[in-house]
Amino acid sequence: MAKVTLEKVTKVYPGGVQAVKSISLDIEDREFIVLVGPSGCGKSTTLRMVAGLEEITEGTIRIGDRIVNDVPPKDRDIAMVFQNYALYPHMSVYKNMAFGLKLRGYPKQEIRERVLEAAHILSIEELLERKPKALSGGQRQRVALGRAIVRKPAAFLFDEPLSNLDAKLRVEMRAELKKLHHRLQTTSIYVTHDQVEAMTLGNKIVILNNGVIQQVDNPLVVYEFPKNLFVAGFIGAPPMNFFKGTITRENGNLLFDEGSKRIRLPAGFAPAVSKAAGREVVFGIRPENLFISGQSAPEADQGSSLKAEVKVVEPLGSEMILYLSTARHDFIGRVDSHVRVDVGDVLDVGIELKQAHIFDPASGENLSLGADRNVN
Repeated sequence: MAKVTLEKVTKVYPGGVQAVKSISLDIEDREFIVLVGPSGCGKSTTLRMVAGLEEITEGTIRIGDRIVNDVPPKDRDIAMVFQNYALYPHMSVYKNMAFGLKLRGYPKQEIRERVLEAAHILSIEELLERKPKALSGGQRQRVALGRAIVRKPAAFLFDEPLSNLDAKLRVEMRAELKKLHHRLQTTSIYVTHDQVEAMTLGNKIVILNNGVIQQVDNPLVVYEFPKNLFVAGFIGAPPMNFFKGTITRENGNLLFDEGSKRIRLPAGFAPAVSKAAGREVVFGIRPENLFISGQSAPEADQGSSLKAEVKVVEPLGSEMILYLSTARHDFIGRVDSHVRVDVGDVLDVGIELKQAHIFDPASGENLSLGADRNVN
């Protein structure tokens, strides 16, 4: 087990393509950290540089107390789990799991003990004599995990290991990975483009875009207090709604003017947002922070509603996703399934204003991070 540290790490490919731009990141001993972002954001490149599969252009990578910039992958004391499992098709499960230890010259008895221990942890003891072609996708991924576990490395590196599994198996394997980390307590770096995986697996998540870290924090803080427009729009399913408008003042109050309606912001927003008075801003609100007739509305938010037409209804069992439209904006609401709504209905859609965010459209900065959300 070990701390992993990246200091101003940059990767530039031939032709001047800068995939990773001076990333600095501390991954504490025993921490499970998730790198998440859209395709091409630099997350897999970052993982491969930690693994030694990509050379870094600038910066320093440490695993424990060692600088590993020039250390070959096999000597970095890491184990990597790939998206495509990378199992040897001609070998049994046992031999796949034992192969790396055999190459390193471990005694046969120790290899056997480690393989059997890992197989027990992963509940694959009955699969040890099978070949990979006789296994399901979930079983193959367990074998790939077992091959990493037997190494007892300083750090596990996961490169989108669940992306080839069906939806049900992904949910099951997420739970297994969490239990595995709780049991082994090994430093883990996990790469995914799936924000649900990021939110559910990581002690901490790192959101990247265009090779730059946008925010690092625990998942709930990132969700509730996104630092900028990109993070706010990327984290959350359905994503946060955005409305363009202007901040104005009236009788000592700050109002958001979206063109057809002016909405008074809670007084607690004033110190943080007042510098935006008279300027264009982006107002953000998550779908679950909207409410309609038939739901209990937060008392302080009465009168903050927008009239919107229902364009699409997606029933999801315990809740419904509503695609809504005004003359100026399209947006999404998430409501309880007991509310009766049909396509074509015109609704009064209220806003839970204490959960709103105000962004600078030019810099993307969340201007409302310092707001006191307990003051009406």
